[in-house]
Amino acid sequence: MTTDTLMLQMPAPHTVPATPPLMQRLVAEFGAAWVRDTPDQPFLAAQGDCVLFIAGDPVRFPECLDVAVVLPELHRAFERSFRIAIAERDCEDALARRYAATRRPALVFLRGGQYVATVSGMLDWDDYLREVARVLLLPVSRVPGIGIPLVAAASGAACH
Repeated sequence: MTTDTLMLQMPAPHTVPATPPLMQRLVAEFGAAWVRDTPDQPFLAAQGDCVLFIAGDPVRFPECLDVAVVLPELHRAFERSFRIAIAERDCEDALARRYAATRRPALVFLRGGQYVATVSGMLDWDDYLREVARVLLLPVSRVPGIGIPLVAAASGAACH
């Protein structure tokens, strides 16, 4: 059998977008966990603070690689007071909708599985320190724009 024949008999490889080495580093060196958009997500729901990193496509959102470098530094600066989760690529949009993260990259802060706040984009280091310190002191809240009942105006009512 020739090499060409062997290649034709092999099943096509499963094509998954490559995970950037910086994301892999978050898992390998900083204990980050990959998470999916499932109702029972124990890593996100565990007690304490968790930062869910919704990176986005590095080609479309190159800042996500910068945030992947800064996130471990924030983790150290805040004495590892939060866990790090990374949204799996095929679940990023669903998780972003769940937490109303409209911009990428996004750091979604959760406490005991409940929403606290989102920090989006790449910031200067001092701005990150101020913002993360502020967010870690906030109470849990509802996700912005989610779960707000809208009441339609009565037919014929005018707005003034």
